[in-house]
Amino acid sequence: MPTPPYITMLGTGNAMCTRCYNTCFYLRTPDGSLLVDAGGGNGIFRQLYRADIPFESINNIFITHAHPDHILGAVWLVRKISPLIYKGKHKAPLRIYCNDVVAATLTQICQLVLTNKIFASIGDTILITTVNDQQTVNIDDMQITFFDNGSDKVRQFAFHALLPDQQTLVCLGDEPCNPPAERYANGADWLLSEAFCLTKDADNFRPHEKHHSTAAEAAAKAQQLGVKNLILYHTEDTHLTTRRLTYTAEAKQHFNGNIFVPDDIETIPLAKS
Repeated sequence: MPTPPYITMLGTGNAMCTRCYNTCFYLRTPDGSLLVDAGGGNGIFRQLYRADIPFESINNIFITHAHPDHILGAVWLVRKISPLIYKGKHKAPLRIYCNDVVAATLTQICQLVLTNKIFASIGDTILITTVNDQQTVNIDDMQITFFDNGSDKVRQFAFHALLPDQQTLVCLGDEPCNPPAERYANGADWLLSEAFCLTKDADNFRPHEKHHSTAAEAAAKAQQLGVKNLILYHTEDTHLTTRRLTYTAEAKQHFNGNIFVPDDIETIPLAKS
């Protein structure tokens, strides 16, 4: 692994993908980490194994919203990490940051599907921590500001991170850069943005009906906001072998900065430009 800070993309696909995992990533800094979303099931275990990320290094999780392809993997992580804490193999607590809707949904799912012993760890060694719109929290060596990203689909939060080297990183969540997110994304060193498909495939995938954008639209917004580095993910999975080439080419027509279209398990060093 490179020297932190870096991002490891555990999944890069949208909800219905079968050839890559649902979008989630691991942000690593010199003295901290944050897992952002967890995908739709216990496939998160396989992705962490492939990326050589031990469960013991996961102390903080942020769940953007309660759609199944983002929240269900967190249930499996609770099931796995709670016993590790009990056995002294994982440092307590595990903190899961989320908005109030996610907190209620995650708690209910855990109560329905986990054993009483594991569910009892919630509120003790597993802390589901509700955060508010525009709330800033210090997570290890990062300063994280959570914000409502203006989704019309479901209550959804994104975040702005001030990294230890003073770079800024903004994750827009599962949405384009809606007006509430613009002030956070403006001038960001790193912007993570969904890009559901290429413009030529929009009639097939219908991104706007799903409140998503094309690679061109995501790139144009990043250019407008003066972003330095753009990471595109949450895509369809029918063109994986050419995705990096074609999405980058389309984005370059609208964005002058550095463009990254990662594959699953790919690590991106967050190097200063």
